[in-house]
Amino acid sequence: MQQTLGEYLRHGQIPFLRLPLADFTRGEAVYEGASAVFIGVTYDGGTTYQPGARFAPYHVRRASASVELGRLSHASPEGGALARALDGGNVPLPLLSAEGMRAAVEAEVTRIVTSGATPFVVGGDHSVTLPVLRAVARKHGPIALVHVDAHSDMAEGGMMLGEERHHGTTIRHALAEGLIARGQLHQIGIRHSGDPDLIREHGATEYRIEDVEDRGIPAILAEVRERLGQHPVYLTFDIDAVDPAFAPGTGTPVAGGLSSREALRLVRSLAGCRLVGMDVVEVLPALDQSDVTSLLAAQLLLEAVALLP
Repeated sequence: MQQTLGEYLRHGQIPFLRLPLADFTRGEAVYEGASAVFIGVTYDGGTTYQPGARFAPYHVRRASASVELGRLSHASPEGGALARALDGGNVPLPLLSAEGMRAAVEAEVTRIVTSGATPFVVGGDHSVTLPVLRAVARKHGPIALVHVDAHSDMAEGGMMLGEERHHGTTIRHALAEGLIARGQLHQIGIRHSGDPDLIREHGATEYRIEDVEDRGIPAILAEVRERLGQHPVYLTFDIDAVDPAFAPGTGTPVAGGLSSREALRLVRSLAGCRLVGMDVVEVLPALDQSDVTSLLAAQLLLEAVALLP
């Protein structure tokens, strides 16, 4: 049942896109009947530069209250998945434990996908994506990953900042764990290239920002869609893929990225794919200007949930 504004405010915040709140008094049936569930992961312990992405779920929720829910040309006329979507709140996390974060996120996403709903995750830094992929791949098998980012996230972990699985290692670990089907890693907007041997070994495809500039989003996404086929598709969107002129609120900004218009068109161009989950990560509200980054993150989530049948 749709909550009133007053009921929202009793919880302390308006939910993502003004959606109904999940009713946790239902226990394990909390997500039953939902098409999509939005959750926040307030963790940035995997950050290697500027922290603060842990505050993104709050600010993206706040900004999303002003996002126009109509005018989605790729959404079904009946409202589709958005009509049965829920805000599942933030994942309860243990304090200062990367391993504990991964266990908690994997468990919550497992609960979402087991219910038949599609998870939409707001980080947090990009290290939160690994446990999400573990849960999604356990449900659907190795997935096709559309990875939109300025960075390849194929770094060697080492023990940077005491954490081997920091935000720059997510794709390397996902490949090593067999979470991504061979030939089904599609990286778009890259300005810091990945490991050529790893790319070659897994049949991955890297579309650098120069490719986007020369060929355009429509041509690149037409190629990506053809390669995706009927694979289950997960979209992970690091907001630093977008040029800091359009998304200044991020901890690792890289000049020369996508425009906000290109970012939105990229998501819309996945229409017809078998989307099984999405995340938006690395929004850093303290560095944002006039909420432009949080607003873009909220709009990206809305565009993606409209892809669901």
